[in-house]
Amino acid sequence: MDQSLLESLRVVALPTKTNFRGISVREVALLKGEYGWGEFSPFLEYGYEECAPWLASAIEAATKPLPTLFRKSVKVNGTIPATNDKSVIDSLVESYRGVTTFKVKVGENLSEDIVRLARIRSLGRDVKIRIDVNGLWSVKDALTNLYAFYEEVGPFEYVEQPCATLDELRELKSSIHIPLKIAVDEAVRKAKDPFAINLEGAADLVMLKVQPLGGIARAHEIARHHKLPVVVSSALESAVGINYGLALAASIEDMNFDCGLATGSLLSSDLAHLPIVDGEMALSEIEPNYEGLEVSAERYEWWKNRIMKTAELL
Repeated sequence: MDQSLLESLRVVALPTKTNFRGISVREVALLKGEYGWGEFSPFLEYGYEECAPWLASAIEAATKPLPTLFRKSVKVNGTIPATNDKSVIDSLVESYRGVTTFKVKVGENLSEDIVRLARIRSLGRDVKIRIDVNGLWSVKDALTNLYAFYEEVGPFEYVEQPCATLDELRELKSSIHIPLKIAVDEAVRKAKDPFAINLEGAADLVMLKVQPLGGIARAHEIARHHKLPVVVSSALESAVGINYGLALAASIEDMNFDCGLATGSLLSSDLAHLPIVDGEMALSEIEPNYEGLEVSAERYEWWKNRIMKTAELL
């Protein structure tokens, strides 16, 4: 890893508006190179091996030019976390200006999930709903819950990672008797080798997250390998990482789904403002403003050491 990248290191702590995946503060490391800033923000519990593609993505963003882009802005979905706090949901919905597709986090409590989904369904007949389970269900639970959702709330655009394993997803697809597309996320991005897995009979869509998959070039390779439609989504990044996700989405010629890149609305503070206009977000040249957001010297050294240890694996 180039020493100049390490010397450019900045680390910030971004508070979230509500608990999201157990997170109330999102720590993010930034590296600056010839082509701008790259973000390295694997979740704190990840080991060095799992961090490696995240660092490869940050280095790519900072040191490589963008590929050909087919659009200047990207249609996005809103993300609703696993809460039924009306004020939180109303505030988030208001922040997603012009958005007509919502991804709703579900999976831990059926009755509470139905209330949350019904709230989003009430926004209008034209609203599309996709649900994200993060692999929490068994096949039996998935069948029970999906039938209940379908009966109470109506059809969904797709369900993301309802079960953890590909064998479970195949069993679910072969057993369920309602119109349903399955998207895979963790099954691809957490695979030791995402090129070695077989998605046949298990998935209809692949979620692409630029950091966990190792950058734009590798995300394209994975998409070409699996030959399935894709949706670009975020890993709760800062505006720097979101902007790179927008670049990935803009570089995919055949993009037929709204992308999960509006998660900046879940943060109380961010490094830059990426507005949502008429349901779309435009790529920007970002110069992050980290004033008042930088971490303590101790946390800075923790991240610096994490980067150096991870770089040994690249």
